[in-house]
Amino acid sequence: MEHRLQELPAAPGVYMHKDREGGVIYIGKAANLRTRVRSYFQRSRQHDYKTRVLIQDIADTDWMETGSEVEALFLESEMIKRHQPKYNIELRDNKQFLYVKITNDEFPRVWFTRRPFDDGAEYYGPFTDAFAVRKALRQLRRSFPYVTHRTLPERACLHYHIGLCPGPEVDAITPKQYRANLGYIKRYLKGKGGAVIGELEKRMNRLSREQSYEEAAAVRNQLHNLKSLSRQHVFGDQELFDLQRDQSLRNLREFIGTEQMPRRIECYDVSHLQGTDNVASMVVFTDGLPNRGEYRKFKLRAPGNDDVTHMREVITRRLKRWDQWPKPDVMIIDGGKGQVQAALGARDEAGIDVPVIGLAKRFEYLITKSRGEGSWQETALEPQSQLLKLLQHARDEAHRFAVTYHARLRSKRQTSSRLESIPGVGPVTRKKLLATFGSLRGIRDASRDELAATVGPRLADSLIQYIHEV
Repeated sequence: MEHRLQELPAAPGVYMHKDREGGVIYIGKAANLRTRVRSYFQRSRQHDYKTRVLIQDIADTDWMETGSEVEALFLESEMIKRHQPKYNIELRDNKQFLYVKITNDEFPRVWFTRRPFDDGAEYYGPFTDAFAVRKALRQLRRSFPYVTHRTLPERACLHYHIGLCPGPEVDAITPKQYRANLGYIKRYLKGKGGAVIGELEKRMNRLSREQSYEEAAAVRNQLHNLKSLSRQHVFGDQELFDLQRDQSLRNLREFIGTEQMPRRIECYDVSHLQGTDNVASMVVFTDGLPNRGEYRKFKLRAPGNDDVTHMREVITRRLKRWDQWPKPDVMIIDGGKGQVQAALGARDEAGIDVPVIGLAKRFEYLITKSRGEGSWQETALEPQSQLLKLLQHARDEAHRFAVTYHARLRSKRQTSSRLESIPGVGPVTRKKLLATFGSLRGIRDASRDELAATVGPRLADSLIQYIHEV
């Protein structure tokens, strides 16, 4: 399956998951086929139960590339209707799909419905993404105005005045012309948007050669609206997020100069309070997403308030696990040149080749250094850069994880220190109390019976007397 994933194009289209017998079991659309299909097999992605069951049945995947997201949206519907994949039904969570209904009147109306009937109307669908199809039809209506009235009004409606309704009530268009326009919408709904655009371009050129410039201009405007639709993102937030994540990983690959997409990103931060309770964190992003099961924390051995020394220690200790933990494609350091130099020193001492990038907080520069005695480079990225957003996310996660661990150690130390002042509480008792109640607050909130069950009645009374004075 891995070799198939490598062949996926970074383009919109429709994908078809197949089982071991070659049957189509699920059909989906994507703004970026490579990103969307690969997301099914990313260990860092949290899938719901039904999707996990689907993934277990996938033996192969085929796809059809389209010219735009809109074409993928409508082609997906046609493919679902043709193949009836079982998981498209099972994954809809009891929601009804959306259909586009075109009535069989003199001036056919275009509606949305979730329940098709045997009423002589034409139904297009099912569409799995109601938001996307409604958005696409709104744009299509600008090229091919259609009627939505249940009964035709006697006067021109508001939609007629803004170019969204053909206005049959004022003889603005004949039934034949109107049905011809609806024919283009029907073909678009069948996933043949590219063919519609090609046909209109030929028609515009023919009208221009015949010097029918007014009609040619009208067709030109239709084409303009259709091409605008082809450039639009009509899919939901998850698709847009996947596109941005894919772009950030591509930008990172270009920045570090590797052929392979960086799948594992490790980010490091150090936390302490005036040189006490020194800790460091390592957070891992897999395929651009936090992979919390791979996070690691370090209780640092080097004393004092020296971030450079501490960074060298944590990178040294991490690299000693080179053959035990998965290998990173890039290491991100929260800090400036000093911390980056410390990380590079630990890397070179270990004889390991892995790119190291610093992210300085003040100006959000990316800090790198060429091999050996090479020069430093500071790269400023645009605030809206997807790469910068990815690295900031990793840096903020590393900071949060380090601060949380530091706070827990400091609280534990302070609790232990306070318990030391209570007569009769030695190291063994302190350990038992913390293991049972977790913190000084937990001990304070415990009842006498709970304390007595842990340390005995006499010491429980002593604890109650002293703990509320602390």
